Amino acid sequence: MTGNISTRLIPSQVGAATDAATCLAAGGLVAFPTETVYGLGADATNATAVARLYEAKGRPSFNPLIAHVPDLLAAERLAVFDQAAKRLAAKFWPGPLTLVLKKRAGCAVAELATAGLDSIAVRVPSHEVARDIIRKLGRPVVAPSANRSGHVSPTTAQHVLDDLGGRIDLIIDGGPTHVGVESTIVALLDRPLLLRPGGVPRDDIRVVLGTDLEDVPLSGMDPEVLIAPGMMASHYAPRAKLRLNATSVNAGEAVLAFGPNLPPGSERAVSVLNLSPAGDLVEAAANLFSDLRTLDAADAAAIAVMRVPMEGLGEAINDRLARAAAPKDVK
Repeated sequence: MTGNISTRLIPSQVGAATDAATCLAAGGLVAFPTETVYGLGADATNATAVARLYEAKGRPSFNPLIAHVPDLLAAERLAVFDQAAKRLAAKFWPGPLTLVLKKRAGCAVAELATAGLDSIAVRVPSHEVARDIIRKLGRPVVAPSANRSGHVSPTTAQHVLDDLGGRIDLIIDGGPTHVGVESTIVALLDRPLLLRPGGVPRDDIRVVLGTDLEDVPLSGMDPEVLIAPGMMASHYAPRAKLRLNATSVNAGEAVLAFGPNLPPGSERAVSVLNLSPAGDLVEAAANLFSDLRTLDAADAAAIAVMRVPMEGLGEAINDRLARAAAPKDVK
């Protein structure tokens, strides 16, 4: 999906939210205004839709995405809220504050959207258009900024069209956004961390928490990489060792395949999963994290990973596989 979609742009009026929700439910990509910037929405529970979103943005790697929900009750279905998180939600939601919390067991958000991590980023937007779309869909929506990766965040529908026209299905024009900067991101996992300054000032958060926020240095990285604190080269890694670009299978190994032809020795593998028998990179991206978890549970000595082409989403898939194969930190 690279520039071959007929992108519709419609004004935010009666019926627009229903059109947007219908498109999202069918796996489509919809840009809509929030109080911060225009977001590019996909059904957070649909891994294929999330993979299409990464492809449309041209993201260099599968960074965790923020799940947008209509209210605190919906957020609590996805994440575990302690008292500090509840206080922040009561004070600043709806609004430009994202909380990174422990993911709740049975969370419906696709593994791809959380980059296979045990934490999840959640937010309740205050923009009525965004909330109306999310309510009508009835499922959480991932919605990073509606621009190509590395480009300036969009504050008008025209910005979105200029950047993503032909790559997404629908744009809801709700006029210029009000805040113009992304949401503040605060992680409440073991200690309060400010991952990204944004629409809610640090001092306001400090007052509610009654404690200081520790900063996480960005070091020139895309701030969204830090939605999961401590993300390093081997942050997400199966227990089993990954053997990349495998052309054969050794005894005791599981296989993560790609394409119609399995490598020699697959018949004696502990387990075999295929990211995409058809060799489709969007399908492969959608299956990546869930397949890794499933194979890791097979208790294989190692996972033989077939080569995935370094093109389109293949670059991001290979990036994550390389992270998963990186040597583990010894403590």
